[in-house]
Amino acid sequence: MALTLLESAKRMTGETHRQGIVEIFGQSTDLLRVLPFDVIQGNAYRYDQEGTLPGIAFRGVNESYTESTGIINPQVEHLVIAGGDVDVDKALMKWHGAERRAEQVAMKVKALGHTISHKLIKGDSTTDPREVDGLQRRITGTQLIPAGATSGGDALSLFLLDAAIDAVAGATHLLMSRAMRRRFTQAARNTTVGGNIQITTDALGRQIMKYADLEILFADADGDLYASLGFNEANPGGGSAVGTSIYILSLGTGKMKGIHSGPPDAADLGEQNSKPVFRTRVEWYPGMVIEHPRAAARLYGVKDAAIVA
Repeated sequence: MALTLLESAKRMTGETHRQGIVEIFGQSTDLLRVLPFDVIQGNAYRYDQEGTLPGIAFRGVNESYTESTGIINPQVEHLVIAGGDVDVDKALMKWHGAERRAEQVAMKVKALGHTISHKLIKGDSTTDPREVDGLQRRITGTQLIPAGATSGGDALSLFLLDAAIDAVAGATHLLMSRAMRRRFTQAARNTTVGGNIQITTDALGRQIMKYADLEILFADADGDLYASLGFNEANPGGGSAVGTSIYILSLGTGKMKGIHSGPPDAADLGEQNSKPVFRTRVEWYPGMVIEHPRAAARLYGVKDAAIVA
């Protein structure tokens, strides 16, 4: 059963330290907060992705059908290894207590969360074979939808966004930058454009923005190490690379999900012989699976301009 990292943390009874690590990690970005993960054995996940459906025909009495079989495409996804070491000087711990080490570990965990989230969008194994292939590299064909053909990009059209949502089977979320979110806030104040934009709060009082009843996730959290969806992408119409993308996602088993060998962990390696520091190793073995060919779409070539209907 695929669980989000926060759901996994709730089940870690008796593992207070690791539970805290997973909670920090799961809250580090919007994408990691909602993406469900399956625990797998080994370092590879094999699955079948639906290709072409079989044909259907009508027949008369005593006539036969022409045999037709659907196409199933076998796929394999591999886990990657991500993490890093944190060294805290013995003197700092003497002066400031164990809290200084805990603060550094928490920062490392957040940095790992931001890095993985960025790679789930922009990762490219042809550039670095050690990293996961992200959405930008995976989404091709009819799921790659241009926002227009104007040099320098086009303003977001809600009509095209609706079409992109329709291209995804059971869409659950939209993923974009905070800068794009501000354009949605602007559109919500315009009664001729606002349409299906809703702004509410969740049980914790956090502001939730939705379009067409789909929660909008932000690719860049406060203090993010990466501007994952800045206005710096190439546009379908050419010109200056000042476009961005909006991703439409269907998250869940059989659609888009994460895989891992277990939640992230922070291992205490103790005092080091080579220098007077205490070392902690933060590490995680994740991957991503898009099990359905229409579980995600990318609307790209959107410039920083007011949204149009």
